[in-house]
Amino acid sequence: HGGTLRNAIPREARAKLLVPAASVNEFKALVDRYTGIYQSELAATEANLTVLLTAQEKPAQLMSESLQARLLDSLMACPNGVIRMSDAIPGVTETSTNLGVIKTQDGEVYVQCLIRSLIDSGRESVEQMTRSLFNLAGASCEFTGAYPGWAPNVDSPVMALVRSSYQTLFGEMPNVMVIHAGLECGLFKSAYPEWDMVSFGPTIRGAHAPGEKVHIPAVERFWQLLVHVLEQIPAK
Repeated sequence: HGGTLRNAIPREARAKLLVPAASVNEFKALVDRYTGIYQSELAATEANLTVLLTAQEKPAQLMSESLQARLLDSLMACPNGVIRMSDAIPGVTETSTNLGVIKTQDGEVYVQCLIRSLIDSGRESVEQMTRSLFNLAGASCEFTGAYPGWAPNVDSPVMALVRSSYQTLFGEMPNVMVIHAGLECGLFKSAYPEWDMVSFGPTIRGAHAPGEKVHIPAVERFWQLLVHVLEQIPAK
């Protein structure tokens, strides 16, 4: 078992392993060795990384060795992370995938990934990669709940309006950015391709994690900006 949500990078995982009684000390030494390797390798980003080894009761069911091999090989080969950077917008991820959740229940193993892309063809390419991999492993693969791509429009009139409203209210130009995320705007755009849209909101840190928080002073600035933008929209 690992992860909590498909749209969050997994924070923790656990597994039940059985080893011969005579090999327990050797196994503990191996765990300690690799814990040290990962702590050193990920020191800059995962300062509190830990691996806990505790005794467990023998489970009622075990995976066959052939299933273990196919599962572990698939997980190791599964696309994960940044797949392609944008050619049009330097420094922005175009396509990525997150191996977010693994769960075992009722004798089956479920793996959930979230594939994102600024362009639909990028998402579809990673879907094909993922399906091909798990098909080779003898697993079934299903795609649901995809976020359509939402390509940036540098000539957006709504963006220009938001930018000028921000400058009027706060005396400075906002930092307009393209971010790599699955947003409702992509869903709206697929149904109403003629719509012009921007996405803005208060500052949020640690989204989709237990430590998620909002910068409270930013909420007031967001509200002022929203009201001002609405006031500048001409009546139809």
